[in-house]
Amino acid sequence: MTDRKLSPADVARKARAALKAKADPVRARGAERYFKETVKCYGVPAPEIHALAAELYGLIKADWTEAEAVGLCDVLFADAELEAKAVGGLVLGRFKKAYTPALFSSVKSWLADDRLDNWASVDGFCTDAMGAFLKRYPAFAEKIKAWAFHRNRWVKRASLVSFIKLARKGEYLPVIYEISASIFPVEDDLIHKANGWLLREAGKTDPGRLEQFLLAHGPAIPRTTLRYAIERFPELKRKALLRDTRQNVKTATIEVVQEMIKKKGRNVHPVPLYPIKKQEARKVR
Repeated sequence: MTDRKLSPADVARKARAALKAKADPVRARGAERYFKETVKCYGVPAPEIHALAAELYGLIKADWTEAEAVGLCDVLFADAELEAKAVGGLVLGRFKKAYTPALFSSVKSWLADDRLDNWASVDGFCTDAMGAFLKRYPAFAEKIKAWAFHRNRWVKRASLVSFIKLARKGEYLPVIYEISASIFPVEDDLIHKANGWLLREAGKTDPGRLEQFLLAHGPAIPRTTLRYAIERFPELKRKALLRDTRQNVKTATIEVVQEMIKKKGRNVHPVPLYPIKKQEARKVR
């Protein structure tokens, strides 16, 4: 008599039981302090998480397809603990050669519904799973590019980190730079950091292109994004880019004063945005 085929719920129960058995509350509290948002952890080290995922995959690889692996993610991504989400994503990653286009909708739903609700879960899953998905289905790059305009911060972050491994190889660079520029106005530190990370990876194969991109967009780039993006440049180049991409405050202020005088008359004496030297003040009268 053959063993019954394990269901996603069966495997999820095994995963939770194993994680609880390995739990370390002290390690868990330490890991949770890395996040600004509230997260929960079992406190299981990464190597043990990978080993557990490999063990579970060994139980189901002969019977499952991508559909069951997606079902496992549906279950484990609902858990609060980071390690449970990680196990689900790692098992699904074992089926990357069998990914179907339907995976795209599942991933977007997980992100938009806050099933992957922290930077570690989004990054761990999307850099691997969505990178492999894009290799298999390049046409979906345009759809992922549109995620940059989604209201959910995790969908936005996924629009960037899904391209990390591809950027590292110099692939999809036109799309990557488009996404990066489109997301500059977003006021979210987690988005700024992910964008800088992506740009840094894109610059590995073509640093000249990255430099020109940064100079072209200058003051529009959040400074956190810029600092992450230039980490691999030599020190003197980093300093130059930090200087050359900064807005010229004096020039901008003089232009503001000129515009105010033009609109309200020459007798207007507006308060400048910074202390203007006497010779500069004479230029704008």
